[in-house]
Amino acid sequence: MRFFNTAGPVVPEDNYHIPPLERFDRDEIYWLIRQQRYFNLYAPRQTGKTSVLLALRDELNATGQFRAVYANIETAQTAREDVAAGIQAILSTLGSQIARELEDQSFDDAWPDVLTKDGPYTALSAMLEIWSAADPRPTILMLDEVDALIGDTLISVLRQLRSGYPKRPRRFPQSVILCGIRDVRDYRIHSRSENEVINGGSVFNIKAESLRLGDFDEAQVRSLLLQHTDETGQQWSEAALSEVWRSTQGQPWLVNALAHEAWKRFKDRTRKIRRDDMLGVREELIRRRDTHLDLLAYKLREERVQRVIEPLLSGNENPEPFRPDDVQYVRDLGLINRTRTIEIANPIY
Repeated sequence: MRFFNTAGPVVPEDNYHIPPLERFDRDEIYWLIRQQRYFNLYAPRQTGKTSVLLALRDELNATGQFRAVYANIETAQTAREDVAAGIQAILSTLGSQIARELEDQSFDDAWPDVLTKDGPYTALSAMLEIWSAADPRPTILMLDEVDALIGDTLISVLRQLRSGYPKRPRRFPQSVILCGIRDVRDYRIHSRSENEVINGGSVFNIKAESLRLGDFDEAQVRSLLLQHTDETGQQWSEAALSEVWRSTQGQPWLVNALAHEAWKRFKDRTRKIRRDDMLGVREELIRRRDTHLDLLAYKLREERVQRVIEPLLSGNENPEPFRPDDVQYVRDLGLINRTRTIEIANPIY
């Protein structure tokens, strides 16, 4: 029996799911790749970004026309501003992913010598050039959790990607997709070596587009829940389906968390799941403050989050004008909606 996924990328054979690439304009992504563009995919945590990238990687490689590689470079976060340690971690991760995904050991074999010879400030660019030039198929590079990097390490990664951009597509990745919580233009990078705050867009000004992964729409919420009915016969009342949509407004983790809790709690598959059941599940989820909700609650301690959220929660009819950067940051976290009227994203939040 499949189950609702609340942790990690979608595994189609294990999880009820909305096909990741159906949540995006596939034609737009392919157009950007054909046009040899570098672009940004961003969305709040636990909305399905990694699942989209993995599905895109597999689809591109299945065509035989590309070499697409995905790498989560979050491990380099622990290096903080130590560029040498950060770049080493990224090269090691890329080498392991290429060996595993494409059965190509060449990157993993070469990067230690290149890092020793060229140093951390050019080794990533040099390795991407060597590896891209070794095969006539265009390289598509997907880097996840880019905005987890800190300070000079992040600056070095962005600048090395920019330095190789003119060599594409023959001697550098044809397209690079940077994935994280925020649009790269909104990165505020404190550089210890340069003793200043640097705007991410100025460091990586070759970015062509920023694609925001949205939440589920109401039809997708229903489709996801009814997959459980199709496989087990267990029914949801119309009121229960409507309540899941109302409570979550399609936030993917919340939808899956509510459904998963109901899946566990009501094991008698002949029992119809009703609205009152889902209200009880919702309150349990809030009371328990699972990881997703706990992380958002932690964010409320940040001053720039408080400046937006406090007036909304207090019902202040005449708040001071919101700072645009604050609004964008809180929106990128998923705490407020994406409409012109600034409101808390959903009733659970």
